[in-house]
Amino acid sequence: MTGSHSVEKIGGTSMAATAVLFDNVLIAGRKGADLYNRIFVVSAYAGMTDLLLEHKKSGKPGVYARFVADDDVDGWRRAMEDVRAAMHARNAEMFTRAESRAEADDFVNKRIDTIRQCLSDLARLRSHGRFALKEQLLTVRELLAGLGEAHSAHSTALLLRDRGVNARFVDLTLWNEQDLRSLDERIESAFADIDLETTLPIVTGYAGCRDGMVRRYARGYSEMTFSRIAVLTGAREAIIHKEFHLSSADPKLVGVDKARKIGRTNYDVADQLANLGMEAIHPGAGRGLRQTNIPLRVRNTFDREDGGTLISRDYVSETPRVEIITGVRQLQALQFFEQDMVGVKGYDAAILEALTRHGAWIVSKSSNANTITHYLTADAATLTRVIADLQKLYPEAAITAQPVAMVSAIGSDIAQPGLVAHAITALATAQIDIIAMQHQIRNVDVQFVVDVAEFDAAVRVLHEALVERNMEAREGRQAA
Repeated sequence: MTGSHSVEKIGGTSMAATAVLFDNVLIAGRKGADLYNRIFVVSAYAGMTDLLLEHKKSGKPGVYARFVADDDVDGWRRAMEDVRAAMHARNAEMFTRAESRAEADDFVNKRIDTIRQCLSDLARLRSHGRFALKEQLLTVRELLAGLGEAHSAHSTALLLRDRGVNARFVDLTLWNEQDLRSLDERIESAFADIDLETTLPIVTGYAGCRDGMVRRYARGYSEMTFSRIAVLTGAREAIIHKEFHLSSADPKLVGVDKARKIGRTNYDVADQLANLGMEAIHPGAGRGLRQTNIPLRVRNTFDREDGGTLISRDYVSETPRVEIITGVRQLQALQFFEQDMVGVKGYDAAILEALTRHGAWIVSKSSNANTITHYLTADAATLTRVIADLQKLYPEAAITAQPVAMVSAIGSDIAQPGLVAHAITALATAQIDIIAMQHQIRNVDVQFVVDVAEFDAAVRVLHEALVERNMEAREGRQAA
């Protein structure tokens, strides 16, 4: 395949806005040959993966969590019927043609019935008590995750065919196959006989493959599928359709009238955003695109005419500037103090080993002669275990943790004279105390650690001082 096509991923919220999606993305006024030379990788409809696994934010159990808990023999079965009802309801909203709706419902029923039977067999096996099903439970999670994407991709392909588009449902979920190929092998096999000039592939965001997608990438699996398809097919451009623009700050915090679309940036900035949990793209997915020099465009599904934000490998802003103010509303600052640390090696490695063992995500780190501080996203139980392990290893050390917030000023080049001084002055004027601060030599980001209660205010203050005023100055120079 040549690089004349795009590979485009559609998020769950955008998928749920079916009419807008068709008007602004899938068809968007195209006719004939203009409809093709695109590959769409789709997520499950908003909320569907929460019903299948567990709610991403609240933790409310779905089918998988109820099956694992095994505290109600029929709990997971009722949860599975909730999924069936939700998928049928979604089909009823989307399809006007009775035959297509019946086909979509039949597809859902066959998938759910097969998975339900599989879980029933495992439940019976588990009831004997002598069988360890840990590995099988991981497989169950993979199987359930793929159901959401299979439903959305199949329904989307059907809806496109009803509109006269030669769309093909490309099922990578491996729902009833035994051969566990690698992700790349599965993609290459699926696209071997597809003519992109005349066919519009609608691909499941989940791909069944060796090692498991959910196991390796958690909820970021659809972006990995999207990225590998772009790389392996030699795409001209990769596009992600979201329900918002990639903006200079959260419009809900700074105001819709003050937030600005970024427009251009690079993969380094995208990595910083991912590190803070505000993913433009999963870092693993971005890596493949960056290495093969495929630009990534982030577009707003609800803004058809706007070109979105282009992320490329070599872009650097013409003049130094802050592109985005964002951060983490609550972190845990784990502080390890040992008076005898000076000149002694091994403390760093031991702390990192404990954090890795307990699955704590490191957002940032700082150190001096006798103190090492890690800023972590971790729950209280995880932090307690980490501290206990380290205290056993270093009984003389003082190990403490406190909740903090982090606000970062990020850009492809922020080597702007006086930037840090302006930021500190703005925060001080707003009576926001800085607990800690880090400015990397590479001039990509500056991190300000503040009290949790000051997060919203700090974002607004820094956005006004470092983005809005800079933007007004640029606009003033251009007008002159």
